[in-house]
Amino acid sequence: MHLECDPNKLRIEMVGAEKPNFPMDIGEMYEGERVRRPDMQVEFGGPDIPKKWEIVLTRKSEEIEDGKVILIGPDLNELKQGGSYPLGILIEVAGEKVEKDLEGVLERRIHYFLNYVEGVMHLNQRYDIWIRINKKVYQKGLNSLIWLGKALIWLYKQSFPVIEKIQVTLTTDPETIEKFYPYALEVWAARDKRARELRDEDVEEFYGCVMCQSFAPTHVCVITPNRIASCGSISWFDARAASRVDPKGPNFPIPKGQCLDPIKGIYSGVNEVVSKRSLGSIKQVALYTSFETPHTSCGCFEGIAFYIPEVDGIALVHRDFKGPTVNGLTFSNMAEHTSGGTQNPGFNGIAIEYLRSPKFLQADGGWERIVWMPKAIKERVGDSIPPHMRDLIPTEQEVKNVEELKAWLQAKNHPVVKRWKQVTEEKPPEEKAKVEAVAEAPVAAEVVPAAIVPEGLSVPVGGGFIIIFKNAKIIAEKVIIKRLEK
Repeated sequence: MHLECDPNKLRIEMVGAEKPNFPMDIGEMYEGERVRRPDMQVEFGGPDIPKKWEIVLTRKSEEIEDGKVILIGPDLNELKQGGSYPLGILIEVAGEKVEKDLEGVLERRIHYFLNYVEGVMHLNQRYDIWIRINKKVYQKGLNSLIWLGKALIWLYKQSFPVIEKIQVTLTTDPETIEKFYPYALEVWAARDKRARELRDEDVEEFYGCVMCQSFAPTHVCVITPNRIASCGSISWFDARAASRVDPKGPNFPIPKGQCLDPIKGIYSGVNEVVSKRSLGSIKQVALYTSFETPHTSCGCFEGIAFYIPEVDGIALVHRDFKGPTVNGLTFSNMAEHTSGGTQNPGFNGIAIEYLRSPKFLQADGGWERIVWMPKAIKERVGDSIPPHMRDLIPTEQEVKNVEELKAWLQAKNHPVVKRWKQVTEEKPPEEKAKVEAVAEAPVAAEVVPAAIVPEGLSVPVGGGFIIIFKNAKIIAEKVIIKRLEK
């Protein structure tokens, strides 16, 4: 499929063989640059824009024109300062050695390359993109999206000699973006489906990605057949192709080494490489659990798996979910605690595609530990949820808070309820009495016991404070934290 639009909305320019005379600087020194809202000229995509995308497609040589930049819709200098707008980025490439497997690899480089541009901040991928351009670089001369198209062409040609032809189309036209969106979803779904056919046990090596270390210096993404990159855009096949075509790039092989724990997903080779690439900050990674030594996250993860101590269960939320989740925190509240390349037990950045993995949080109980998720995600991955669990996991339409969640789980006899009973039965008589004494919530006749808090779980409580639990069993109806007056 090709982009179709009103010819009157088109603007076309060409990029020659020589480096364009850019009005802004371009280089690795601008990676990790943040553009805050007060400093931005405009933003594209983000949580307030429902339809946006970026995609790379391979073409036959005769189908595209090398160095061509196409703009469809209003340009930067026609957009209101401080506004949020939709954006679509289509990059088409051709070459004798350009294989279809490279599409995902080249696509993820959009994030890399746009962050090379002075005054530009690019986050996320695929249908989640969020781009900001600051006022200073706009006043300096970056007043047209054509410049971004030219920058992408130049950077791709510099980095990938296998690309013989490249054409870039940028569109701010809502009608064009809307029309192409379903096709882009189909392309991504086909890529993801192919990756599901392979298992971790079938390969001798995994792959790593450090593309986001400019934002999270200690983060190393470990990509396996059963655990796609947390951004959701790089599968094991994509990472393999990337490491072969660009051996010095951000994707590289990771020998599995000895499997130290097949349930948690701990491998000696992974630990060795991650420790080296994180400069010793991360010593061990468990791929299939949210607890103990979980996989780190940068900031581009599609969703978060977060622990709810009150019910000893795990909930899910995705980036586009609006408002507070069942625990009262928003995605952005938890994202601040999940990102940064640190290991935060109980908060795990994940890709939505990972929910389809046969190893999805298998050490934690998998789907039988999931107690809440947004309706949009439940519908999207519904065919991967075990049949016996589909009606037991509520969404925001059925459950709004933790108290309602407790009641729902008990009424549905969700598997986590058995965990509560086990905790109660293991307590000596005097401890059971304490549980009954403090459990005042009317959640049916049965007492809901305290959750077992995983080792090292830390919970953000606002105001810059974090509570860290170690070897703790929590028995509380409510926790009130007050600042002591001096």
